Amino acid sequence: MAIFNNGDVATKSSSTDSNTTIITAGAKITGEVELSCNLYIDGELEGSITSSKEVNVGKNGHVKGNIVTNRLVVQGYVEGSVEADRVEIKAAGHVNGEITSIELVIESKGVFEGNSIVKNSSNHANIEKTATAKQV
Repeated sequence: MAIFNNGDVATKSSSTDSNTTIITAGAKITGEVELSCNLYIDGELEGSITSSKEVNVGKNGHVKGNIVTNRLVVQGYVEGSVEADRVEIKAAGHVNGEITSIELVIESKGVFEGNSIVKNSSNHANIEKTATAKQV
């Protein structure tokens, strides 16, 4: 069980897209996580996540709390509110809560239970339409 970042924290560059913090299977974390790099979760995290890059919840991953990120990919389980430009729920993924996004993609056998609020991509203003969906 481990948490690590493969990037050099002392060296700041514009290529932080290749840096990924990993929470491995078996790890249980409670609290707030703020990142300027990608995050891959295959363990359990309860709390809030804020990342300016991508958050990926692996098949063994379970997140309970709020997520604010640029892109969220769910292969495991997320319960709570999500705010992201793009949310992808993969075939094994399950999201229970509220999603506010510009794009929402649910693959076949992906599950979404809750409310979806679509933002306008030009000015990020919320569109008044709120949808409730569950795809099995």
